[in-house]
Formats: sequence, C-alpha cells, structure tokens
Amino acid sequence: MSTYYQIFGGKINVISSDPTDPIEGQVFYNTTSEVLKYRAATAAGAWASGGNLATARRGLGGAGTQTSALAFGGDQSPPILANTEEYDGTSWTGGGSLATARYLLAGAGTQTSALAFGGYTTTQVANTEEYDGTSWTGGGSLATARYAPGGAGSQTSALAFGGYTTAVTAATEEYDGTSWTAGGSLNTARYYPAGCGTQTVALAFSGGLPSISGITEEYDGTSWSPGGTMGTARYAIAGCGTQTAALGFGGKLPGPHTNNTGATEAYNGTSWTAETSMATARRELGGAGTQTSALAFGGINPPTMIAATEEFTGAGTGVTKTVTGS
Repeated sequence: MSTYYQIFGGKINVISSDPTDPIEGQVFYNTTSEVLKYRAATAAGAWASGGNLATARRGLGGAGTQTSALAFGGDQSPPILANTEEYDGTSWTGGGSLATARYLLAGAGTQTSALAFGGYTTTQVANTEEYDGTSWTGGGSLATARYAPGGAGSQTSALAFGGYTTAVTAATEEYDGTSWTAGGSLNTARYYPAGCGTQTVALAFSGGLPSISGITEEYDGTSWSPGGTMGTARYAIAGCGTQTAALGFGGKLPGPHTNNTGATEAYNGTSWTAETSMATARRELGGAGTQTSALAFGGINPPTMIAATEEFTGAGTGVTKTVTGS
C-alpha cells in the first residue's frame, strides 16, 4: 500500500494557516487552530449556513459570486428598500444605496461592477443603475418598464427578459453599457423567471404565465429556443451559473402563499436533475455564484421576511475537512 509520503512526495505539512490551493487527499496540521485537516471532494451537493443579511427582505436583486456577492433593493412590506449589502464569504456589510428604492428588480454582473434594472415602486419602473463597488449611478433606462424580469450577463453586456408591464411580457432587451435595445422575444411570456449566463448564451427558467411553470429557454444572442423543463414547476426562483451548468433554487409552488420551496435543481444544457434542498424554503430571494458554488439570500416565506444566507457546494467540489477523534 502506498504511503502518504510516496503519493505526495513529502511529510504532513505543519503550517500556521490553511493552504490556498490544497490538493485532494493532502493532509496538514494547522498550528493556529491546532487541528489536523485534509482535503476531500464532496460526494453530493449540499447547502450550509452563511452569514445573515443585516436587513431581511424579499424581492431583492443579486450579483457576484459566493465569496464576493451583492444584494440590493427589496421590500419589507413596508418599506421599499434602497439598501445594498456586500458579502465576503462570511458576513454582509453595508454598501452604497440605490438611487431609486425598489423591489422585484433584476441584477447582473459582479460585486464591484453590477447592474440593477427594472422593478417596482408604486408602479413598474424602467430605471437602470450601475455599481462600481462603492456607489450607484444612473444608466440607460429599459425601453419597457417592468417588474419581476429575469436577468443575465454583465454590467456592460446584460440581458433583461420577461416580467410584468401592464401584462405578462415576452420582451427581451440587451444592454451595451449605455443603452438597451430590443432582442428576440421569449417563446413563452412570463414574469418572475430566473436567469443566468451571458448576453449571447443565456438561460431563462421557471416563471408565472400566470400559471406556474418550469419552462426553460436558451438564448443564442438572437433568439430563444426550448430547453429541458424543470422537475418542480415554480416562480420567484433564484438562479446562477451558465447556460450549460446552471443552478435553480427556491420559489413559489402552486397553491397558497405559504406554499414555498427550498428545492434545488441543476441543469447540464439538456435536462434538470434534483439536488439537495435548501434548509429554508423561500421565494423572491437573491442568488449569486456558479452551479457548484452558489449563494442564496433573503426572500420570504409568508409571513416571515428572511435574512438567512445559504451556501451551496456541488458534488465533487474540493473542501477542507477537520480530522476528529472519537
């Protein structure tokens, strides 16, 4: 049988902090925490608790990654919020407030280069705002004011689709960093869809028609085409990732307002498969990250406004674990 020395060419490292990029199977002793640790791959995807938002809210926008995320806007019924919070992988801290307080808005981009668009105040709005890591400034307005749209892309190359204007809409718009122009319409008009990917390789899934749907569509920069249907039909869901590696989580199920879910599904470009559910069922939540490293935050499970944050680690992802004795 091979020894640890034969496999890794050295003895167990004794170090004061965890290595930044450990190899799967590597063992090390952390002198600061005085524990023996090792690197392993997760057998199945799972959610774990993260730091709570400072302000519980629903209908908020999200952007960024699991360790560098942004949450903005939202509603506490009342008030409607302009608050922005930034996540560092452990806790949320205050950022610059939106110029226009709103909820049921969409977001795109990163923590230091984000985009917020659409939403609802006392009516649907077309406002777009750009975040530089400190403050929000006005961008070009959507051609069609709407709330509960889906969003994807970056600050300078974004996509807005679906939502509610004076009715459920299929309209898609593309942002170039300055102005919005018309793109190809969704095949199925809907509001409260989730979105992810880029402006030219995007994914739209779930939503209200107004009946509740698990419909998925894929965008190629010009037009939308059908994708695999979600296993659990719902709306007001969050999503992240890419067109061929997406994650959808949470949402509102058919039935009463209290019928919400923590169900999580992964998309491979063709079909959806069930993953481990979130600990907290919720709808109108924010999302950020990738299929294997996602973040869920805020939302509502009536009558409770939610501040809880959950972090998803996908199957096969490397994690550092502590060796414990009996």
